[in-house]
Amino acid sequence: MAREFRPAEDPIGKRIRLGGSDGPRLTVVGVAANVRYQGLDAPVRSQFMRPYPQAGWPMMNIVVRTVNTPIAFTAPVKKAIRELLPERPVSNIDTMENMARNSIGSRRVPMLLLSAFSVVALLLAAVGIMGVVSYSVTQRTQEIGLRMALGARGTDVFGLVLGGSMKWVLAGLAIGLAGSAGISRVLGTLLYEVRPTDPEVLGIVSGLLISVALLASFVPARRAANLDPIRTLRHE
Repeated sequence: MAREFRPAEDPIGKRIRLGGSDGPRLTVVGVAANVRYQGLDAPVRSQFMRPYPQAGWPMMNIVVRTVNTPIAFTAPVKKAIRELLPERPVSNIDTMENMARNSIGSRRVPMLLLSAFSVVALLLAAVGIMGVVSYSVTQRTQEIGLRMALGARGTDVFGLVLGGSMKWVLAGLAIGLAGSAGISRVLGTLLYEVRPTDPEVLGIVSGLLISVALLASFVPARRAANLDPIRTLRHE
């Protein structure tokens, strides 16, 4: 609210009128951080707070900070409120962790399912890459033996196999990054304070996929580098 109505000056000490021209004039005494009281995924609204004795509601929310497990302080807090406000019943006691968790409960199940499917897809991709690279090494056994007979070292063969597989991985990654922009609207409804096209997130995911592809290609490439040239030339 301060940024919206007083973006270029300090709002402390300024006065606002509530309820039209005949409403009371309120003096701003402080500026608090934004509060997402309608849910973590709900947009922040402009709002101001007044002292409870000045503008009391039929209900009051009290927040208590504890040094240990909050649930253990339920009885002492109820007793203190009854002593201070005996006419006010106490209900709906909950921890802030549960409130924050419940506010995004409708998104938790879809995100868990997506995470599980993503892990399965990542494992399948790793197994698939390893299988394809291994099959390629088997098909190119004589070629690899001929290269080694002509002077290629094991490191050269290792780089040849690994580089060949990574070219396809990088090409697929580029297509995937381009496709992620097309489904940004769908993913945007499941995310909280994270944009589907966030560069940091895309960078982390890309690095993870490249790492998995390198590990999956390492074993076949290492096997190709350790082939015996004599046996590979005789291979049919």
